[in-house]
Amino acid sequence: MEKNSKRREALLYHAKPTPGKIQVVPTKKYATQRDLSLAYSPGVAEPCLEIAKDVNNVYKYTAKGNLVAVITNGTAVLGLGDIGPEASKPVMEGKGLLFKIFADIDVFDIEIGTKDIEEFIQTVKNIAPTFGGINLEDIKAPESFEIERRLVEELNIPVMHDDQHGTAIISSAALLNALELADKKAEDVKMVVSGAGSAALACADLYVLLGVKIENIFMFNSKGLLTKDNPKLSKLQLKYAKDIPSMNLEEALVGADIFLGLSTGGIMSPQMLLGMADNPIVFAMANPDPEIDYNLAIATRKDVIMATGRSDFPNQVNNVLGFPYIFRGALDVRATKINEAMKMAAVKALASLTKESVPEQVNVAYGATKLNFGREYIIPKPFDPRLITIVAPAVAKAAMDSGVALNPITDWKKYEEELLDRLGNDNKMVRLIANRAKMDPKRIVFAEADHLDVLKAAQIVWEEGIGFPILLGNKEIILELKEEIGFDADVQIIDPKIDEEEARRNKFANTYWSSRQRRGISFLDAQKLMRERNYFAAMMVNEGEADALVTGHSRSYPSVVKPMLQLIDKAPGASIIATTNMMMTARGPMFLSDTAININPSADDLAKIAIMTAKTAKMFGVEPVIAMISFSNFGSSTSESANKVREAVSYLHKNHPDMIIDGEIQADFALNPEMLKAKFPFSKLAGKKVNTLIFPNLESANITYKLLKELNKVDSIGPIMLGMGKPVHIFQLGASVEEMVNMAAIAVIDAQEKEMKKVKQV
Repeated sequence: MEKNSKRREALLYHAKPTPGKIQVVPTKKYATQRDLSLAYSPGVAEPCLEIAKDVNNVYKYTAKGNLVAVITNGTAVLGLGDIGPEASKPVMEGKGLLFKIFADIDVFDIEIGTKDIEEFIQTVKNIAPTFGGINLEDIKAPESFEIERRLVEELNIPVMHDDQHGTAIISSAALLNALELADKKAEDVKMVVSGAGSAALACADLYVLLGVKIENIFMFNSKGLLTKDNPKLSKLQLKYAKDIPSMNLEEALVGADIFLGLSTGGIMSPQMLLGMADNPIVFAMANPDPEIDYNLAIATRKDVIMATGRSDFPNQVNNVLGFPYIFRGALDVRATKINEAMKMAAVKALASLTKESVPEQVNVAYGATKLNFGREYIIPKPFDPRLITIVAPAVAKAAMDSGVALNPITDWKKYEEELLDRLGNDNKMVRLIANRAKMDPKRIVFAEADHLDVLKAAQIVWEEGIGFPILLGNKEIILELKEEIGFDADVQIIDPKIDEEEARRNKFANTYWSSRQRRGISFLDAQKLMRERNYFAAMMVNEGEADALVTGHSRSYPSVVKPMLQLIDKAPGASIIATTNMMMTARGPMFLSDTAININPSADDLAKIAIMTAKTAKMFGVEPVIAMISFSNFGSSTSESANKVREAVSYLHKNHPDMIIDGEIQADFALNPEMLKAKFPFSKLAGKKVNTLIFPNLESANITYKLLKELNKVDSIGPIMLGMGKPVHIFQLGASVEEMVNMAAIAVIDAQEKEMKKVKQV
């Protein structure tokens, strides 16, 4: 029943609502006759003539430079075998989808109806002028070897048979890291390979380049060990054939350091695994069933370092870690081929990336508490967002260094920004915030560090160099959680309730009591309050024992903001406290205020909130263009709510004429520059891109930012406190790890800003 359900789900996925998985989408306007005359006749003649003058102009005026052909004849499709070109099309479309989502490479899938090598080669050569690169796919061996060899030699664009080299590149990166963990050298190991097809041979070839000796590689096909007296072996297979009597797989595995499986599920028994050397490396990559089950292998030997082709086990050797970024790097420098240097660059980039701290979004995506380099993490995960900025530049540099790049990159920082933009994941502001915080990291109190997610955020803040966490909470719980997530940094841990903190509690209590004794607070009351983490944390910041504070993950906003407002003074010149949320929208960062503090602000309050929000936007390099939002447009309503917005705008126009601000205005007009300019050309916002919204009350602001966050999956940083004398910031209840890391970075920047203001005043 379950199998039938999955089959139906798969068929519906490919059939509805539109058959297939990819489509052609125009990149230019086409609404008017003028647009069409430029797109086609007569305007299209101009780029045609330019290309005729210089064929390299094809990269300037057409999509060739970002277009890859995924080509097959359907003779070796996945585990389905020779099913023909039409039946292979869903797989090729799928490959196109992966190219697009992981590296923003456009794809035409091409299924060729011939098994003849020469016909296939000539067909590809004849259509090659259309493309910037050729990805060969699911072509059976040995034909695939000759097809790829010829096309690499005879074309001047990158060509790669991913079934061979993709697996080789990814598994080579895993092998480098596995050898390091096993404390073994490539030149000393004995390797047994089950499988002698295109992938196995490509893997062996690349392993040899890593240092594994050919004489130490024992390769098996379905008939047994490859031996030199076998007349049926291909030229490529003969390279690994032995001039010794035949042996079976179990005999070959005795004392072996590495088993590479690209063959059939279940052919490796526990007994065979037990016969291998200490710290055996087992890459069982048959799909869907590995040569030996992962759980069985782990139960058989605790020292095994294992990888499979499956996503439900650690260390998945997945080609998507390689081909999108290899082609991305090759296309971006207009490489004439994908050579060994470029493949090796990808190998080393992947191996190196595995040893770096893993982004929290990767941990979340894979349901992991903390991924760390080790036996269960020897290769990056496919959804690691860093892959495009690590692998593609490595490949591009190798192409340049090896002399096959026709369009070298000179500005690598700019190139990295372009790569991130291609992901549709352009978190420039997030990167700016983190980078700025790292320039001068500060001491940050995490007031709820005995909560797992808060501690994970503190760990990332420490590891990324954003700040120096001070962990508040139950010390035993914090130490236990630190061990669980591998947070071994020696950071300060404070439990405000324990006896050892009595002197500090009394010191804080006395300071607080002195400032509040005429407001009904007794010294005993102050002592009790200092046992509460948020009061204690606030006093740490007040007394200079910490530079910033973040809290609020586990409690409602009103209950957390209360001690902050009681203990922390307003900033010099500030007469109101407010908050803004920075929303990472498709149109860029948007600031929304006030999202958390002022329920029904007056006109005077709204003006002050607008001024503080503008200063905050500038702090992040955003020139504020501010719309004061209402249900009314420029006097169309005389309601109390619209009137107060109008009064606030009038005040700001008179007293802050340099501010780009206007209202009252409806949200759609504010966010649609054309509509605004047409209807209200007098507005200071006409023709400008609004990036800051000030709402008439807390309800509208809070609802709007949460709708954006949940419905459009827009990332939110905030609420960012405005008007506070010290850098204290409060999470929304249940904030994610990523949100808390971003808020910690905001707190560090806030501390930096306040420190600079003090220096200027002195």
